[in-house]
Amino acid sequence: MIDRITEQPFCQTRVMCRAVDNLELLLSQPDESVDLIYCDILYGTGKNFGDYKDLKPIRSEIESHYLPRLIEMKRVLKSTGSIFLQMDNKINHWVRLIMDDIFGYDNFRNEIIWCYRQGGRSESNYSQKHDTIYWYSKSNSQWIFNGDSVRIPYEGTGGYQTSGKGVVINGKVYKPNELGKIPEDWWDIPAIPPMSKERIGYATQKPKALIERIIKASSNEGDTVADYYLGSGTTAVVCKELNRNFIGCDINPKA
Repeated sequence: MIDRITEQPFCQTRVMCRAVDNLELLLSQPDESVDLIYCDILYGTGKNFGDYKDLKPIRSEIESHYLPRLIEMKRVLKSTGSIFLQMDNKINHWVRLIMDDIFGYDNFRNEIIWCYRQGGRSESNYSQKHDTIYWYSKSNSQWIFNGDSVRIPYEGTGGYQTSGKGVVINGKVYKPNELGKIPEDWWDIPAIPPMSKERIGYATQKPKALIERIIKASSNEGDTVADYYLGSGTTAVVCKELNRNFIGCDINPKA
């Protein structure tokens, strides 16, 4: 294994120049050393994506893979930290149960739905065009949420009067925040177009805008963000751009 430390003005990056199992890396990390974890996990499709072979959609296989890793992720997460796990509908029901057991039912913060429109449309079913992102905090009393950093502008008047009086609901006046609105828990963020310059040729690459929203809202500048299923490396790129330190790991040599 070749390790090297690359120091930049705003970020220290540890680059591990070999494919590494994330459990191996997690076991080497100290307690409460990470501020935020985001992972676009294995979805349990049983498919070979070329870049990697996915887990089979078998409950025992899912549990044997994720239980030891999530236990370690909780250990390395700081008391003010959060974890976001992204998946589709193949195994999200099993993962939710595992997360409740490890992080605690009361530490479940939200279920976020990422909506996208890429690919074909079904003529015999509702189109399956969304991912689930589970958000858990390590503590039930404190966690980072920088709402102002992810506010989005109102479209037109957004249903609000432009006179500054706001909107009246049941006789009470609500004025919109001048910075915009905090996003709902469903995110309409486009998938990366096939010919986009953002694409690097990794099969399951996710858009930067999706990961940026999570990192901006749930970490601060100088914090450490970890992605133990790094894949295309988008999390690392976003962290560098947002002045966060990052830890990236993937077992696939192509990652």
